[in-house]
Amino acid sequence: MNQVIVQSLAGITLVGGGPVSPALFREARQIAPRIVAADSGADRCLAMGFAPEAVIGDMDSISATARATLGAGRMHHIAEQETTDFDKALRSIDAPFVLAVGFIGARLDHGLAVLNALVRSPARCVLMGPRDVVFHAPPDLRLEMRRGDRFSLFPMAEMTGESEGLDWPLQGLRFSPMGMIGTSNRVTDGPVHLRLSGPGMLCILPRARLGAVLAVPPGTWGARG
Repeated sequence: MNQVIVQSLAGITLVGGGPVSPALFREARQIAPRIVAADSGADRCLAMGFAPEAVIGDMDSISATARATLGAGRMHHIAEQETTDFDKALRSIDAPFVLAVGFIGARLDHGLAVLNALVRSPARCVLMGPRDVVFHAPPDLRLEMRRGDRFSLFPMAEMTGESEGLDWPLQGLRFSPMGMIGTSNRVTDGPVHLRLSGPGMLCILPRARLGAVLAVPPGTWGARG
């Protein structure tokens, strides 16, 4: 059973223990000023001069210094080992959207586990990396993009789709993580419109298009097919 630990009427910046540049952290924080850490993400926050309002996870990697600095009142220990700290934190946040930094760009196995949790979660969450933003595409998605933008799709499940606004349309393709994928497509002209037969498609866009992703109507995100 999921228990809400942090509730917000605005977006939340969720910080993991992976690499986070000051510029990336600043960009996320400008859009979503409230900060929550997943386990050792607390150390990342403190190193950049910010104290997270809550630390969520199994607490197996946060430093003793961070624990002492933040105090027991901000620690929210979830002991089970079946899920990642990203999963634990994401399901404990009730907010319009979550910007997650420090979860991609380090260990490959951790990154894959994060993507697995992302497609299983009903949360409106966008992973931010040095060059990319990644999110779980709803089955009917319209994005304001620019001509020539990179538009990559990676299926975590089998599905079909249709598209408008891409150099290589999706019509007639059957996507699968062990078969056809859709990386390195390109925008012919905006907007891009995708219609997918089901859940499980990751959308990977240039970081500069974060605003377009957050402009997708909130009600659209909850519809997973």
